[in-house]
Amino acid sequence: MVSALGLDIGRKRIGVAGCDRTGLVASGLTTLECRSLEEVIARLRQLVQERSVEILVVGVPYSMDGKLGFQAKQVQKVAHRLARTLHLPVEFVDERLSSFQAEQLILAERRSPSRHKALIDRKAAAIILQQWLDHRRMAAK
Repeated sequence: MVSALGLDIGRKRIGVAGCDRTGLVASGLTTLECRSLEEVIARLRQLVQERSVEILVVGVPYSMDGKLGFQAKQVQKVAHRLARTLHLPVEFVDERLSSFQAEQLILAERRSPSRHKALIDRKAAAIILQQWLDHRRMAAK
């Protein structure tokens, strides 16, 4: 199975998720503060080495009509830069509702979404990666 990192790239934070060795379950790993690109790259490089990552899976926030808006293009630009720097391929996943789903999970845990933004980013990254894993598993059948 392939080792992947799921990324929910935002302006202030990047949620990061990984998958288990079987490639069945994605879980949130960490949330990176976007103070500097160099700092983000250093932390991602460390995770890539620790987890023997082979691919980046990045959520793209398409608009509800399925078009690439400004934010989606920015996310793709950052993702391609990270992939080039880390020498990894990148695949994109439609993440239109992943943050909303993550907020719903936080609410179900009786927590306040406004106080747990980093947790939302991690959960959104896990949702993105899980979608990708599920899609690959279905395509392999």
